[in-house]
Amino acid sequence: MIRHIVMWKLKESAQGASRAENAAKLKEKLEGCRDIVPGILHLEVGLAGPGLESTYDVVVLSDFTDKAALDAYQVHPTHLALKDFVGAVRETRECVDYVV
Repeated sequence: MIRHIVMWKLKESAQGASRAENAAKLKEKLEGCRDIVPGILHLEVGLAGPGLESTYDVVVLSDFTDKAALDAYQVHPTHLALKDFVGAVRETRECVDYVV
């Protein structure tokens, strides 16, 4: 199984929306990817909580059966459309993939 974790720090404002509004939009878009390809075992999206120390605004934690499933996810049109939005609203991105 491959675990795929991505975190984003968002711009204060972008696309005519605030950081909080874009975080909520990103969460919705990511959750829309939950079942787009076979082999997605789990997909969870978290937003930094008010009053909690966080250096990033949005995180996605997902598990895939294997690298082929992760690769299929990466090139799926729904995921590619999401990348366009993220590119416009993100300040920084961090990612790690590892075998569980």
